[in-house]
Amino acid sequence: MFLQILKILLVILLAQFCSWAYQNTLPPPPKKLGSPDGLPLTSQRIALRDGRHLSYLEFGVTKDVARSKIISVHCFDGSKYHDPLAAFASPALIEELGVYIVVFDRPGYGESDPDPNRTVKSLALDIEELADHLNLGPKFYVAGFSMGGQIIWSCLKYIPHRLAGAILISPVVNYWWPNLPSKLTNEAYSKQLKQDQWSMRVAHYLPWLTYWWNTRTWFPSYSIIAGNPIIYTSADVEIITKVLGAMPPNQAKLITSQPRLQGEYESLHRDLNIGFGNWEFDPMDLENPFPDNNGSVHLWMGDEDLIIPVTLQRYIAQQIGWINYHEVTGGGHMFSCANGVSNAILKEAMG
Repeated sequence: MFLQILKILLVILLAQFCSWAYQNTLPPPPKKLGSPDGLPLTSQRIALRDGRHLSYLEFGVTKDVARSKIISVHCFDGSKYHDPLAAFASPALIEELGVYIVVFDRPGYGESDPDPNRTVKSLALDIEELADHLNLGPKFYVAGFSMGGQIIWSCLKYIPHRLAGAILISPVVNYWWPNLPSKLTNEAYSKQLKQDQWSMRVAHYLPWLTYWWNTRTWFPSYSIIAGNPIIYTSADVEIITKVLGAMPPNQAKLITSQPRLQGEYESLHRDLNIGFGNWEFDPMDLENPFPDNNGSVHLWMGDEDLIIPVTLQRYIAQQIGWINYHEVTGGGHMFSCANGVSNAILKEAMG
C-alpha cells in the first residue's frame, strides 16, 4: 500500500513539475498598443490586410517630387528611429539626389503590432503592402541594416519585381544556410561569444525555448539582449557614444526604449528564431533581379565587424556574381553611422 501511494505521489509531483516547466517556457503576451488602455501611439500607422498595423516615419524629400523612394528596415533591437541612412546621410545630399525614405517598426517592435505568424517571407510581403499603402509606385528601393539587412534577402526572393535596387548593410548571416561551407561556418561560429553560440543554437534547434533561455538569470542570454559591450569594436563604441551624446536626454531615452516597448518576445526572441531558423531558401540560390542592368544590389560590410563574420560575408558575395560588394577597412558593425559613410552608400545605390 505504501509503495502504491508513493508511486501516485511521484506521478503527481512529476505532472506538477512538467506543468510548471511548460508554463515557464511560455512568453507573456505583448503589451497592448493604443487607446483606451494601451500604450500611447506617437507616429503614423497603416492597417494591413490581416488587421495588423505598421508604424512608420518619413524622411527626405516628399513623395511627389522624389526621384528615388527607399523603404528601410531597422536592425535587431532597433526601431524606426534606428536607421543609418535617414539619420546620418547629409540632408543636402538627400535633397540633391531627390531621395524619400520611409522607415517602419518591424512587427512586434516599437509601435507595430506583433505578427504571431511571422515567417521569412511575411515581412517582404508587409514591405510590399506598405509601399502600396503609401503609393510609392511600381518600383522602390529597399535597404536594411544588420538583421534588417538580412531581411533584404527575403525581398530579393519574394518581391524582386517591385524593386528598383537594394542595399544590405552589415546583414546578419544565418550559419545554417546550406550553401555555406561547413568548415567556414564552423570556424566563424567558434569565434562568436559562447553566450551567442548557445542562443543561436537554441533559436535554431529549439525555438520554443528561446524566450525561456534568454530570460533565465542562470543562462547567459544573447549578447545584444544582455547589453554586453564586448561585441563592439573601439570604433563602434566611439560612434555610439558620439551619437547618443549629441542627443537631448529625453530623445536618447525615447530611442533606446522603443525597440522593447511591447516586450522582448515578439521583437527580439522571434527575430532570433526567424533569423537563425530553417529558411525556405538560400540567398546564394537567388537569381539576378536585374538581368537588364536596370537596378543594382549593394552589400556593405566592415572588415572588423565582431557581430557578423566578414569571412562568411565575403564568401556569399563571391558566390553571387551580381552583388556589388563594398568592404570598409577598419569598419566595425556600426561603420554606417560614421561621418560620410551613409552619403557614400546612397551615392553608390542611386548612381
